[in-house]
Amino acid sequence: MTNAPLTFDAYPVEVEFPDIRPYADGNCGIPYVFTFDSGVPGPHVMINALTHGNEVCGAITVKGLLDAGVKPRRGRLTLAFANVDAYARFDPARPDASRFVDQDFNRVWTSAVLDDAGRDSSELRRARAMRPVIDTVDLLLDLHSMHERSRPLIVSGPLDKGIALARQLGAPADVIVDEGHPEGRRMRDYADFGDPASARNALLIECGQHWETSAVTVARDSAARFLIHAGVLGSEDVPAGWLQPLPATQRVVRVTEPVVASSMDFRFAGPYTGLETFAEAGTVIGWRDGEPVVTPYPNCVLVMPSLRQLRPGVTVVRLGRLEG
Repeated sequence: MTNAPLTFDAYPVEVEFPDIRPYADGNCGIPYVFTFDSGVPGPHVMINALTHGNEVCGAITVKGLLDAGVKPRRGRLTLAFANVDAYARFDPARPDASRFVDQDFNRVWTSAVLDDAGRDSSELRRARAMRPVIDTVDLLLDLHSMHERSRPLIVSGPLDKGIALARQLGAPADVIVDEGHPEGRRMRDYADFGDPASARNALLIECGQHWETSAVTVARDSAARFLIHAGVLGSEDVPAGWLQPLPATQRVVRVTEPVVASSMDFRFAGPYTGLETFAEAGTVIGWRDGEPVVTPYPNCVLVMPSLRQLRPGVTVVRLGRLEG
């Protein structure tokens, strides 16, 4: 083992980052947030983009829905660009640097954090501005993408209601059941979304690698399916070509534990990108400070492995048990 600096192949930026400044005013008193009310009883459904500023597929999708003039047949529809300050910092020469400005926008979603007047950051100010709308949402779809090129996946959260919603959506084919991140709570787990007694529900979809064209295809398909399933749109209302064929099956992977780097000395045993499945327990998947890291059970699945953000205390991969 050596402590030589890590180097990574750069992923090409295949998609154009759209100019979202024309949407700055919003239409509900919150910049970059649009809410449309059908006047007919129904759920309040939200499609959220740019939780992280370099994850552009959601922004392309939300912009596409706004530009198409999509309006709900029943209930309310909210379309939002979230961390717009981070997005404005995007530099193709340093594409990972615009994930956030001060802190991860997707780690602040508890009342205790949002209500703490002693805490301040660009992301907290934006979360507090968006909170009044999110507090009224019944069904939330948060569109994300990943550091590495991997098959898309649904992050359902830990509750049965999230798994059920993912199965009803039918795509993508891999459903990840997890408890979230120790650094802070995600938007998809905020308040009633994370309450098993509440009918309010949320999904997070990782659509693919940040800048690949196929991630946009997945984001558009996912948003269209979500809106149709919620009943706020009919299939004839979504833009042409957005819906894609369903996968033949879905599988559920329950995350059991993170693998956390204790130093900069961590290496994987192979060029893993995610959803690799190891049939045998005890398979070496990497080395941490020279000691092997092994799979703890049969049919262990790697969930979003990446060393691009490697530093002590960072989760480099999560391990999941295949449930079906």
